[in-house]
Amino acid sequence: MDIFEKCTVNMGPLGQYADQTEGYFMFPKLEGEISNRMFFMGKERLVWSLNNYLGLANHPDVRKADAEAAAQYGMAYPMGARMMSGQTEYHEQLERELAAFVSRESAYLLNYGYQGMLSIINSLVDRRDVIVYDSEAHACIIDGMRLHFGKRFVFPHNNMENLEKQLQRATKLTKETGGGILLITEGVYGMSGDLGKLKDIVELKKKFNFRILVDDAHGFGTMGATGAGTDEHFDVQQEVDLYFGTFAKSMAGIGGFVAGDHAVIKYLMYNMRSQIFAKSLPMPMVLGALKRLDMIRTQPEHREKLWTIVRALQQGLVDAGLDIGNTESPVTPVMLYGGVGEATQITYDLRENYHIFCSIVTYPVVPKGTILLRLIPTAVHTLEDVAYTINAFKEIKAKLDAKAYSSEMVEF
Repeated sequence: MDIFEKCTVNMGPLGQYADQTEGYFMFPKLEGEISNRMFFMGKERLVWSLNNYLGLANHPDVRKADAEAAAQYGMAYPMGARMMSGQTEYHEQLERELAAFVSRESAYLLNYGYQGMLSIINSLVDRRDVIVYDSEAHACIIDGMRLHFGKRFVFPHNNMENLEKQLQRATKLTKETGGGILLITEGVYGMSGDLGKLKDIVELKKKFNFRILVDDAHGFGTMGATGAGTDEHFDVQQEVDLYFGTFAKSMAGIGGFVAGDHAVIKYLMYNMRSQIFAKSLPMPMVLGALKRLDMIRTQPEHREKLWTIVRALQQGLVDAGLDIGNTESPVTPVMLYGGVGEATQITYDLRENYHIFCSIVTYPVVPKGTILLRLIPTAVHTLEDVAYTINAFKEIKAKLDAKAYSSEMVEF
């Protein structure tokens, strides 16, 4: 078989809908200034799809810092990988400030969050080691484990009883192999919005010998008393061994970091292939990240405004009879029930008649028969936005219950 034949024969679980959905449901184009209102297909929409939690993406101070850095350094400097020729004092400064903010000894910058998590896993474990992970782990964690030559055991999402069983299995195996155990969980789960049970997980360290890696992409900047993350929220920062955060959400940028004990971070610096063989983060991104981090530290009003919107939206949706699951974070899922056809009908109605743009999630990301409409509140939304959206979703659910939406897919 020609290796390319599969590209036309089987487009995959999402690609099978490409002809009907591309440009509207998949790969839509949002235009205009990043904010609570943007343009889609030439019309203004109320947008709930951007992980711009703290509203920093288009903040004038952030844009000024980005512009000044680009004007001074351009996008090329520094050239080369950090190990060879891409090191600067500002990269080191950002690492020191990130480490201090999340209460760790050291931190290491990553060019991308997804790539970074994959490479952290690849660097830390070998064939003697065992990975234990949550069943709802993000795709970057799953792909990282695909590079692992050893065993991996999964536990049902947040099921501590089963986790203990998997740790027992892992402990028995590592006694034979001479390896160690890496437990991977998330701080905030990006689809459901619920939190990893970090407090319960660290308690298991009293019974088992393992290390914890927490992916806190959605928790960094939003969770905890200072925004330092979900482990700060649970007061377990010293028990979480490796903390991973991304710049793509609260920081409204590109890149990420991993933080932990100095010896472990030093090891990663010299063993993470994704960083050793990749160009250093450009200076505007580094200086821009320093500005964003400073604003997160010194301007808590952004996080306070975010949580005002979060609480109003989530309580209002519940009061309106909508199912938002077990979210304890800004991520706000609205669970409805129907097929892909109904999902496209609902989304079309929201966008064209209610002028609301939010993300739609269907199988295979969620179970068959489930329609998840994912709302991301931000500090730039208003209480008027919240009230309007709650009323719209209440009407949408009533239409769905009355079978007003057909099972036919909307096509473009």
